[in-house]
Amino acid sequence: MRTLGLIGGMTWHSTVDYYRLINEGVQARLGGMRSAALILLSVDFGPVEKMQEAGDWTGLGRLMAEAAVRLEAAGAEAVVICANTMHQLADDITAGVRIPLIHIADATAAEVKKKGLDTVGLLGTRYTMERDFYRGRLERNHGLRVLVPDEPGRTVVHDVIYNELGRGIVRDESRRRYVGIIQDLARRGAQGIILGCTEIPMLIRPEDSPIPVFDTTALHAAAAVDFALD
Repeated sequence: MRTLGLIGGMTWHSTVDYYRLINEGVQARLGGMRSAALILLSVDFGPVEKMQEAGDWTGLGRLMAEAAVRLEAAGAEAVVICANTMHQLADDITAGVRIPLIHIADATAAEVKKKGLDTVGLLGTRYTMERDFYRGRLERNHGLRVLVPDEPGRTVVHDVIYNELGRGIVRDESRRRYVGIIQDLARRGAQGIILGCTEIPMLIRPEDSPIPVFDTTALHAAAAVDFALD
């Protein structure tokens, strides 16, 4: 079994899900009392959030690269960033270590294409919805058409993540607002919805959506299990 190196804490709520899902996946594959070999480095999200707001992606790149170096030094054989937004810094990580990065967008795109879809809606932080690092990878590397909510929908999605889900708060009213945004994306041609923030599955379940949803946390964890065992 290969050892996984997890960069977590962004936020810790979804990092808990990564730990559970990876261990469940290993046990399902190997049986008995088996569990995953992994190393978790959990950062303090408070300073990270402030650096995001300030646009200090250079400083965040250094922080993430240092985390990956520490994981590699501890024996990790691959890096798993337990967040979607922080994949903006994937190049900073891969430049500083010899071990591979298991990219969340690649794991998600593989499942979308497996389902035979070519047009998806993307929900996530404003950074994930508006910047090229995620949408561009889905479009250029995987040939998908990616739709994002119009304003004020993007603001709603972003604010719920930071003001509620990242704090462990799940509100029915926010679920209804998200469902309305999903319905609008479906009317615009989305065949499925990428839950492109690892906290969104706390709020949106498959039965809440009129079209298929893709849980990036679960898909990323499954890709990590595949790497560890194959």
